[in-house]
Amino acid sequence: MKKILLLGSGELGKEFVISAKRLGCEVIACDKYSNAPAMQVADSSVVLDMLDGKKLLNLVDKIKPDFIVPEIESIRTEELLNIENKGIKVVPSARAVNLTMNRDAIRDRANELGIKTAKYKYAHNSDELHEAIQVIGFPCIAKPVMSSSGKGQTLINETKEISHAWKNATKNMRGDRLKVIVEEYINFELEITLLVVKQSNKKTIFCPPIGHKQEGGDYVESWQPENITEDLLTKAKDISEKITKDLGGNGLFGIEFFITKNDVIFSELSPRPHDTGMVTMYTQNLSEFDLHARAILGYPINDISILREGYSTVIKADGFDNKSFDYEFNGVEKALELEDVDIRLFGKPKAWDKRRLGVILSKNREIGQEARKLIFIEKK
Repeated sequence: MKKILLLGSGELGKEFVISAKRLGCEVIACDKYSNAPAMQVADSSVVLDMLDGKKLLNLVDKIKPDFIVPEIESIRTEELLNIENKGIKVVPSARAVNLTMNRDAIRDRANELGIKTAKYKYAHNSDELHEAIQVIGFPCIAKPVMSSSGKGQTLINETKEISHAWKNATKNMRGDRLKVIVEEYINFELEITLLVVKQSNKKTIFCPPIGHKQEGGDYVESWQPENITEDLLTKAKDISEKITKDLGGNGLFGIEFFITKNDVIFSELSPRPHDTGMVTMYTQNLSEFDLHARAILGYPINDISILREGYSTVIKADGFDNKSFDYEFNGVEKALELEDVDIRLFGKPKAWDKRRLGVILSKNREIGQEARKLIFIEKK
């Protein structure tokens, strides 16, 4: 039985644990707070500040896992390089995690590889942010170099919005690096996620492209398959294979692209299952979590096929303040009465405004939206 240490225990980690358990693995789930979603289904759990490198090393020495699987950004990723040198496998690789958990490092590496990205600059304080925006121009987007799910992202259209953008980025940054990236706004036609599976003894394979819609930098719905031209899809696959080969290791990567009329522009890369890829639990023969587990363990993946088209619609707390509170769902039974609807409630112990608490899986957008209107989040 392979032993997996999961670093981060959110909703993506929860689904990964389920997939790994089905393949006979022992999973120890770690996060900074207790009773996180993945902890509820893992064999055991540990509460730990993963930005504390010494504590992280001590935990690894104690558990002696076969694999370390990061699920979040708030990890002292430099220590993973030292851990991997001891012979413990970091998924997909310590280098990949160290580069991709920081937007600046992976963006710089993409440019070194000749991959097209939006124009960008960095800022370490408010004055540098003003200077960077003068170079990039309006409109532009500012966000922390370390964050997730759109936290801290601001679309800036004029000078008076810069101060708010800096406060938003620094307030919502993950980790302890005071650094913001400013990038040009791309007037794209589509925004897609391409799920890429790197295998140890077989060629890299791809899931059909996933379209998604974002609000405030955080996805609110996704669908699969997204229709793009074969030429543009081939270009996205070529870019994906180039950058994942450079990063190394085995596992599933989620790569975001802006699709314009005639081009493909690299946006971001996650070295793990992607939030927009939750739709694959409804659409594919193997979900992104199943694929990640198989690739990690070196098990064969014969093919990835679409069983049916599908949508995912996010369930968020809405209309509350930012103080955490106990909550409950009402209306789930009504939503499940709709045709071909499935629901994943994440089991997060606390809610606050805009926190993602679940996802609705449905055969089309209209049914997903109808189901969402039937579900209410209420304070206990």
